[in-house]
Amino acid sequence: MALSTEQISKFEKDGYLLVEDFLSADDCDQLMSACHDLVTDMKPEEHNTVFTTLEMKRTSDDYFMTSGDKIRFFFEDGAKDKEGNLIVDKHKSLNKIGHALHVLNPAFRKVTFDNKVKEIAKSLKLEDPVICQSMYIFKQPGIGGEVLPHQDATFLNTTPMKLYGLWIALEDATLENGCLWFMPGSHKDGLNGGRQMIRNPDTSEGQPLTVFTAPPVKYDDSKFIPVPVKKGSMVVIHGEVVHKSEHNKSNKSREIYTFHLFDQKNTTYSKQNWLQPTAEVPFTPLYPTNPA
Repeated sequence: MALSTEQISKFEKDGYLLVEDFLSADDCDQLMSACHDLVTDMKPEEHNTVFTTLEMKRTSDDYFMTSGDKIRFFFEDGAKDKEGNLIVDKHKSLNKIGHALHVLNPAFRKVTFDNKVKEIAKSLKLEDPVICQSMYIFKQPGIGGEVLPHQDATFLNTTPMKLYGLWIALEDATLENGCLWFMPGSHKDGLNGGRQMIRNPDTSEGQPLTVFTAPPVKYDDSKFIPVPVKKGSMVVIHGEVVHKSEHNKSNKSREIYTFHLFDQKNTTYSKQNWLQPTAEVPFTPLYPTNPA
């Protein structure tokens, strides 16, 4: 699964790369089954965070901020009533699950640390990559929300920028159900507006736990290119490429598994990032750097 010279050149040019047939249909089905089991066992009353992608209201909730070493469940806006009771089918209520699936669930751990992932990391010349977070993202039929244009490095910042996302389609991702859209080459502009989401230095009561260092950047919609992909395909995403996804207005779900890694060799991971390693789940090396 090592990337060819042509693929690497395309990734360096565009800031993203489609890798087809990364997982087999059976592999995809196994991850979806593992997710189904997690949701079946989930008790909705124990998980009360709504994840509103449109406004990126991920910033004021301790449940989110302490999810880096746990498997936690984030609901779609409107899935619960004012009293916190679920008003839709449990399996249709979630926006995402995160952020330590790659460590705490065997099925997701197996895929994340597969040799194919290691080969791609080596192709990108990552010397000491670590996995910092993972997510299972639902685009529920008819209600799956829009994700506004953004750069992943806004939320997970490293100096220099050595962050990458691996985004795996467990079902076909189409124009109708919310495939990714990219602004090719936008990773070459750095962090637009210097916008970062950081831990709020004002820790007084009632303040949000994170804040942005700059207002949202406005992008020209005409510069985005859709990237529909087949089940089992993977998209490699540079941490500074601008991307988005639209509403799922179809009657078909668009479920994906994604995780982020960065090369910690000669790299500083910002202590202001919302996500920090813990004793329970440190950032996990993808491969040994000094094999015996």
